Amino acid sequence: MARIRLISPEDATPEVKEIYEKILRGKPGNVQKALAHRPEMLKNFLSFYASVGRSLDRKLYELIYLRVSLINGCRYCTQHHVASSKRVGVTPEDWTALKAGDYSRYGETERAALTYVERLTRAPHEITDANFEELKKHFSEPEIVDIHMLAGLANLTNRLTDPLGLELEFPEEKI
Repeated sequence: MARIRLISPEDATPEVKEIYEKILRGKPGNVQKALAHRPEMLKNFLSFYASVGRSLDRKLYELIYLRVSLINGCRYCTQHHVASSKRVGVTPEDWTALKAGDYSRYGETERAALTYVERLTRAPHEITDANFEELKKHFSEPEIVDIHMLAGLANLTNRLTDPLGLELEFPEEKI
């Protein structure tokens, strides 16, 4: 059960109702309903969220978001990205491998990104020049910025959703 009141469309202010309708097409999730307590934050968050990771292949985007969420044990984000990852060809076998931290099924580029974001999530202060050079072999500087921001975004949402007690809006899928 959510630890704060979630703002339903019926109870939303006109500003929030407009965000729900225009940006979220009338279907706000529980994270948006929580952020609706701060309409300006909700609006800025949605814009920021939509901008992060866009230079990356969509499958890699989902793999990164899932891996960070699995490392952090965030049920809400993991489940949302299990659902969205299906649309880009991520399979149940991929989810199992990501959960185990086994990147052997992926190509060199995906392995480099996943290895890096794991280190970035677990011990960001231990990133070395050698770690960064490995990333640079596979990604442009704009992509590297996106990788960092995507890992940061996943960490941010992981620290928002489960701690606020946000429930899934759909049945959980076992990994």
